[in-house]
Amino acid sequence: MPDPDPVHPDVIEFSPATPEPPERPANPVRNRLLIAGAAAVVVIIAAVVVFAGIRPGITSPGSGAAGHVNPALARLIAQVTGVPVSTSDAAGDGGVQVTTVPARVSRTGSPLTANGKPEIFYVGTEFCPYCATQSWAMIVALSRFGTFTGLSTIRSARYQSYPALATWTFYGSAYTSKYLAFVPVETRSNVLVSRTASPQSGSSYTRLQKLTAAQQAIFSKYDTLSAAPFLDFGNRYVLVGSSFLPTVLEHQTWDQVAAALRNPRRGTGQAILGTANYLTAAICALTGDQPATACTPEVRSLLGRENSGIPNLGAFSV
Repeated sequence: MPDPDPVHPDVIEFSPATPEPPERPANPVRNRLLIAGAAAVVVIIAAVVVFAGIRPGITSPGSGAAGHVNPALARLIAQVTGVPVSTSDAAGDGGVQVTTVPARVSRTGSPLTANGKPEIFYVGTEFCPYCATQSWAMIVALSRFGTFTGLSTIRSARYQSYPALATWTFYGSAYTSKYLAFVPVETRSNVLVSRTASPQSGSSYTRLQKLTAAQQAIFSKYDTLSAAPFLDFGNRYVLVGSSFLPTVLEHQTWDQVAAALRNPRRGTGQAILGTANYLTAAICALTGDQPATACTPEVRSLLGRENSGIPNLGAFSV
């Protein structure tokens, strides 16, 4: 059944199902049989949909009537993608909450580019609570350099000790920028392959996208644990694991997390915006500190800080 958002009832999470075939004309002689048969078909279709586990927890930007963008979702996206840089700057390095930041890699390898622009390569999974945290910061940071379309809200799985978290998926989205290319690969969904599959095993979730041979080579080189989330900034910086713990997002709706992005000195807002500042700093190193509106002195000063934290990992078998 649809799951209305508790804050904005017009934000509805749903699982897209195959449209039912057109209704056949009734036959007066067989009317009772047709009615009974139709009821049985509805029950069977419902059972098949439940068993198949068609990606629950997704709110499509095009889910409104006649293909219009859901107004509540559009407002939510605007709130997350439109965080003022001055607000984000106030979060600084995120304080003690941000424990893992981009690390510089050797410059002996070839730069990672796409269509003549520096490439940001991301590997994640929808079920992963650690990816759930990083997605918020990635959207904030990348929106300073370009524009997203097709973003969708999802809930991560109840994985390890964490509850389902309000987050985003890059599956089905697009990103445009004159400064860089963003290439996300969501390898697994938040849906189990079967009712008996263990939710604590990464391989229990259905496949979404597969790494190319070139992407797999990069992933294997820099992420020896084959863990997600993983970010490669043009082969100059990499980030393995999430920058802050998933507990920061626990028991919050999308609207509550988005509202926290206007409070950069405490809790959720500080963790997400501090992470976004580090991601921005790594991107600025690729774009020649352009645009200046994103690559502020506060952000650029973060690059010299050492990554002394222990990566927050857990989403294996990507």
